[in-house]
Amino acid sequence: MAMAMAMASSKSEGLDSVISVLELIKEPMISVPHNYVQIDQQNPTFPVCSDHPLPALPTIDFKLLVSDDTSDLELEKLHSSCKEWGFFQLVNHGVSSSLMNQLKHEIVEYYNLPFEEKRKYTVRPNDFEGYGNAKLDGKLDWGDRFFMITNPVHRRKPHLLPELPPSFRNPLECYLLELQRLAMKLLGFIAEALKVDLQEIEEMFDDGFQSVRMTNYPPCPQPELAIGFRPHSDGAGITILNQVNGVDGLQIKKDGVWIPMKFIPDALVVNVGDILEILSNGVYKSVEHRVTTNPEKERISVAFFVCPKLEAEVGPVTSLISPQNPPLFRRTGMEKYCKDFFSRKLHAKSFLETMKIESTEEATLLHGSR
Repeated sequence: MAMAMAMASSKSEGLDSVISVLELIKEPMISVPHNYVQIDQQNPTFPVCSDHPLPALPTIDFKLLVSDDTSDLELEKLHSSCKEWGFFQLVNHGVSSSLMNQLKHEIVEYYNLPFEEKRKYTVRPNDFEGYGNAKLDGKLDWGDRFFMITNPVHRRKPHLLPELPPSFRNPLECYLLELQRLAMKLLGFIAEALKVDLQEIEEMFDDGFQSVRMTNYPPCPQPELAIGFRPHSDGAGITILNQVNGVDGLQIKKDGVWIPMKFIPDALVVNVGDILEILSNGVYKSVEHRVTTNPEKERISVAFFVCPKLEAEVGPVTSLISPQNPPLFRRTGMEKYCKDFFSRKLHAKSFLETMKIESTEEATLLHGSR
């Protein structure tokens, strides 16, 4: 959804306005063009030295979650990870390694296509789906992105996923189905960890609003000046990230400092989005994150965004609300939530701030006796 937000705010001016970093770097360069310079996004970063080892991102073992013998302990780890970090890496997730390898190959092949081939999928006027980059506040991020709504199926743009070559489309479809199943299982465990009604969560997310963003971050000659993806939180319920080629670059903001993340090979990275912060009434926190650039290696990632169905209402889960624990967020329809989210510029957690209730009196007026 972050990509959608970025694209929507630009209100694409048409195919000729599509900007590609991959095309830009085909010409030798020693410095970053001025419209990519974003020095204000760089600091402060966690000091990496022997006295300050990088904090380790929590690891959740999916096999332990589903096993009756170990589920209670792993569920506690899941709960604390969502509360304290808003991020965790998921191992033994069950997504086919051969499928992930096939998808990796096809994404690399796609980004290696001539630009004229990729232009078929570029963002069209007044849309935010497709291939390209977007200028925000006069600045560009250092990456080429391909964003698509993938569910419900009738919301798919006919010129995007359905028109991909079968060699790419088929493994991508299979991958999306596997992540769809994994996401629903994870949301079930999250409901259990929060001690809320599982059925309420399942009904919200079953056949929900889902999207995918595939991004290529090319090598950057001055990584200290450019940013791969500016700081933001995801507007989704949860995001499942696949670091396709194993190159790091993701950083999360914790205690006011940017922490570079190191991931276990083949792990999937899951993070709490704004919607889950709202549903949990602030128990879980969506976390600002960004992508840095690399002077030598390209980074390729696939992010899968999982949201409630468009007919659902977004707001704190009713069973969490009481006179002692009043709602912190407004209630709104998912369709309106998407419209409002996509209409704003991508900036930190600014959209979530608009969903907050300012006072206890306002909470009573908005939510009544719920």
